[in-house]
Amino acid sequence: MATIMKSLTNLIAVLLLSALVAPIQAQDQGNARGPIGPSPYNVLTGWHTPFAGPGFAFGGNSGVFAESPNRIIIAQRGETRLPSPIPPEFEQHAGSIDINVLRATDRRVWQHCLYTLNSEGQVEELWTQWDYLCEGSEGPGPHRVRISPYDPEQRVWVINETFHQIYVFSNDGSRLLMTLGEKLVPGDDETHFGRPQDVAFLPDGRILVADGLDNHRVVILDKDAKYIGEFGGFGEGPGQFNGIHALGIGPEGLIFALDRSGGRINVFRTTDDPAEVEFVDVWDGFTLPLDIIVNDDSIWITDLGPLRFVNLDFQGNYRYTWLVPQELPDGYLEVHTFSVDSDGSLYGGDNQYGRTQKFVPKPGIDSDLLIGPPWVAR
Repeated sequence: MATIMKSLTNLIAVLLLSALVAPIQAQDQGNARGPIGPSPYNVLTGWHTPFAGPGFAFGGNSGVFAESPNRIIIAQRGETRLPSPIPPEFEQHAGSIDINVLRATDRRVWQHCLYTLNSEGQVEELWTQWDYLCEGSEGPGPHRVRISPYDPEQRVWVINETFHQIYVFSNDGSRLLMTLGEKLVPGDDETHFGRPQDVAFLPDGRILVADGLDNHRVVILDKDAKYIGEFGGFGEGPGQFNGIHALGIGPEGLIFALDRSGGRINVFRTTDDPAEVEFVDVWDGFTLPLDIIVNDDSIWITDLGPLRFVNLDFQGNYRYTWLVPQELPDGYLEVHTFSVDSDGSLYGGDNQYGRTQKFVPKPGIDSDLLIGPPWVAR
């Protein structure tokens, strides 16, 4: 009997310990949900080759767009002035010496805001002629860089959050073709924006502007970038926002809009009226959703709390999640933006450590776990 009682006591102790450990493990995963597994990618350590002059390092890499495997366009929030003397533990980026480039605004210098990298992470083009478009900014400045898959000219769109403007450049960066919005003049009419965050492109040539942190609306522009309508608005109701941070376009007219501070995704669909969309659904339960890529049958987003990549189907069901560690040399504080090239390599811009990293699929990995290039209508 004593042996039996001792065994029962041990079993109860094990069960109690398990009950205590499970919440701790769940807490370690924060707001991560659904099937959670390892990253399907390997990081190419040190891929982003430094090119700044002496005493400077990368700034926040807020925008990344992989036009091809050998041309990755970067929008960064200036460069970071390093301390003197530079600590011996400095390794390529300011985060390695505990400088958060998002918060260390006193170290921000508006230079090398736009540039391109080749497949080896080496700088190919420095668009220094456009640094003046960021100079004098007291805020974060450039937020996204995008190219429409339906544009034969492959023009480059850059969103400047602080100046309430959107710039459209020729593909080689030699010409500024168009400027939308008025510098330092926020507004919510047909020609002004309030801290815009993103643009997305519909197959028929229409342009959607995530406008954004002040106006909480999505503006619909025609193919000539003329206003034709808008949707959204501030609030917690269906189809409303508390800061639209990114947009993604999917098949059958689906539009996915990340509500950053609202911690959710609003889903819409285009209609026969080019100035109108219909609300489809809202998916709650996120912390601070940052960027999105839409594939043929699912979406991928990055979210904080903890930092992670999340895959959901078009009904909002969780398919897979992998956590992104903070630990250096390959960690992140914030995957503010990500892009995938036609070879399947993934690029993530870190807005706080200050750099972009390249991820390549692990050998033999299940392709269902990988992020494909953005969906494009055929």
